[in-house]
Amino acid sequence: MRNRYLDLLRAAATVRVVVYHSTGWAALTVVFPAMSVMFALAGSMMAASLDRYGPIAVERRLHRLLPSLWVLVAVAVPVMLLGGMAWDWKVLLWFFPVEDPPAEGFWLEGLAAMWYLRDFLWFVLLSPLALPLFRRFPLPTLLLPYGALVVITLSGATPHLVVRDLALYGGAWLLGFAHHDGLLSRDALVGRGGRFGRGGRPTRAGKPSVLARYRWWLVGVLGTTGAVWALTHPGPRGLDLNDIPLANALWSAAFILVALGVAPRIAGRRTLTVLNSRALTIYLWHVPLIIMVVRVAEATGLPVHGWVGITWRLAVVSVLLGIVVLLVGWVEDLAAGRRPTLVPGGSRRTVPVSPAPAGAVELARSAP
Repeated sequence: MRNRYLDLLRAAATVRVVVYHSTGWAALTVVFPAMSVMFALAGSMMAASLDRYGPIAVERRLHRLLPSLWVLVAVAVPVMLLGGMAWDWKVLLWFFPVEDPPAEGFWLEGLAAMWYLRDFLWFVLLSPLALPLFRRFPLPTLLLPYGALVVITLSGATPHLVVRDLALYGGAWLLGFAHHDGLLSRDALVGRGGRFGRGGRPTRAGKPSVLARYRWWLVGVLGTTGAVWALTHPGPRGLDLNDIPLANALWSAAFILVALGVAPRIAGRRTLTVLNSRALTIYLWHVPLIIMVVRVAEATGLPVHGWVGITWRLAVVSVLLGIVVLLVGWVEDLAAGRRPTLVPGGSRRTVPVSPAPAGAVELARSAP
């Protein structure tokens, strides 16, 4: 059974990302740290997949992720090559972007959000090793990415972008593991030593995990520390957490502990189904559409900034996204093994069967 609350969080994160990239409002990164929430939700789903399918879960997850990317690549890469981009073997990375592939012209900005897929691929590939390690040593494993980020920040080191992002978002992914294993809820009891059986469930009843018992203390410490660091180390755009990695990680951890530490009952809504079934398509295409709308506005003299500019741009981007979702969103259905539909969540029609007359039933029984 689907967890509609997690669907709600994923849908809210998707909408928040589109609104943030359309408006640039830094406050949104504080009110709802969407990227960390998306990584945490993905980590929880990855742990569930590994428990159910084993290492083959990696292939299944990639199978759901890559086809939608290839649709965008089939448009962007030929356009860039025809526009004069030099051929290089790194262009092939667009089909499996474990490192940033080359981009030029319009697509240099339009594909800027591809870092999420790059990091997602790395987390998926590392999860078969990370999940057993997390279950054997939960707290040390969880502290590792945060400790690495502190060292990177305080030393001023400039590691490879993948290494930096594994430190920045690795904690969120591992908190997703913790959510799947029930470590964020006081209702889930963990045996001595935090031992887990098959499916990541506790092997014997004991007491709530450390994360559950001290959750509100951790929320206070992490949130306060993240806020203080952000206020004393603002980035080029002020308090935009995307520019302040350490504050981003700490504040996001506090947010995730609150958001995933509860499990309210959410009624099913078709809007949630559509947003979740098309979340990847929306993410992949929203930045190119935003860039396109902004360039058209600048070329025609239409307002870009202020409430008027933001309102009409957001409306146009939403309409264009709806069109793209109708055109190529069904690829997500194929990748997930579902029957492709234009708009997910529709009820299946069944043909009512009228009861046969009693006489016909008796006649059928007496037939040879």
